[in-house]
Amino acid sequence: MNLAELGLFLQSRRARITPAEVGLVAGPRRRVPGLRRHEVAHLAGASVDYYIELERGRGAQPSEQMLAALARALRLDADEREHLFHLAGRYAHNVAAHVSPAMLALLDRLGGTPARIITDLHETLAQNRLCTALLGSPSPGSFLPRWFEEPDTRAIYPVEDHPHHSKVLVSDLRAAVARRGHDESSTKMIRRLREASEEFAALWDTGDVAVRRGEHKRIVHPDLGVVDVHCQNLFSEDGRQRLQFFTPPPGSPAVAQLELLGVIGVQELVE
Repeated sequence: MNLAELGLFLQSRRARITPAEVGLVAGPRRRVPGLRRHEVAHLAGASVDYYIELERGRGAQPSEQMLAALARALRLDADEREHLFHLAGRYAHNVAAHVSPAMLALLDRLGGTPARIITDLHETLAQNRLCTALLGSPSPGSFLPRWFEEPDTRAIYPVEDHPHHSKVLVSDLRAAVARRGHDESSTKMIRRLREASEEFAALWDTGDVAVRRGEHKRIVHPDLGVVDVHCQNLFSEDGRQRLQFFTPPPGSPAVAQLELLGVIGVQELVE
């Protein structure tokens, strides 16, 4: 671990990124072309004081989760991300959780559309403000175990749509497991879900397989009611990540609902 070098590396990466590249407004009186420290902290979900200490080469060893968040915030490529982890004395083992700068750049340009980047095991890696307003803040880990083990998770969809989503999730998972060559993380998830959920076990035993490319969804929003959207996916080259975005059918009530969502954001509606 070399915290001094880590701090210098963070400074150098911060200096090369413009606010526009990460969806921020530059604003007046900016003396340097790169990001400010508080902007990096905001993008990574860290406190400003904590990030300043990292750049100064002080403080505790950052966790793998924080390093991954910094790598995404600073748009590091695979080599830079690995170097960041080495400097912090961590092992960058989860390659699939590293979002390519190109995919993040595309997400940044979808400011008017709810969008997020997820893995083929349905782990949310990044999402924009409108997606948070539509779906809520992402929880750590995969959505799949929560869907089959935590009933409250299903409240995001109307009850009558639950069987459809269960079937689609399991069929998509089967395709992902084969694509991954039945790696440890995916096979471990299957064992866990078969033991925890009779519904999952029955669906898995059908042998159905279908990659989840796009579909119509009805999303239950606490303020806007049921929002009908088209959900489309753009896949990375290896298929392990997808950029997922939600658009309203032309002329449908969802057009106005999503426009209102863009205004209220994550704030609660006041009557």
